[in-house]
Amino acid sequence: MRRSPQEITQLLCSSRAGDADAMAELLELVYADLRQLAARQLRRESPENTLSATALVHEAYLRLAGEAGPGFSDRQHFFRLIARAMRRIAIDHARRRLALKRGGGEHRTTWDDDKLGVDERAAMVVEIEQALERLRDGDPRLVQVVECRFFAGLSEAETAEALGCSRRTVQRDWEAARERLKRLLSD
Repeated sequence: MRRSPQEITQLLCSSRAGDADAMAELLELVYADLRQLAARQLRRESPENTLSATALVHEAYLRLAGEAGPGFSDRQHFFRLIARAMRRIAIDHARRRLALKRGGGEHRTTWDDDKLGVDERAAMVVEIEQALERLRDGDPRLVQVVECRFFAGLSEAETAEALGCSRRTVQRDWEAARERLKRLLSD
């Protein structure tokens, strides 16, 4: 059952005011939506990815609870931070896979042609992260759009709502971000 944005915002306000039960109720309220976002994100990953939608949601929530605590200003802020947390988790996961590939594990392995795609995807995610950091210096909102659209798998309408802007702005920013990232990645 889909809840209204006002209910979510009210719970965030209650949490910010010190209501300890509000965050737990909020998580219960948006859990299905968060799992759906996580599943969209993971569909872009390799089938051999060991991260599940449930694990991604739980880890993102735990990171948010540790970083921001009850300081979410509104529903849009909450979903923006969830998108950013999912991005960071995907990047960390990719970096761990690359570290293992480069000898970070305890045993030596040989190249396996079937696993090469996983390593290439992990390397691509890390390259995208580096390009996003350079893009953030020029236009932080473009990075927010990428976090929402690519890493959290939000639609244009959901991204517009999360960022508090129009759908057309999201479309323009998404186009601009893809073009700039293409240039940054080809350099």
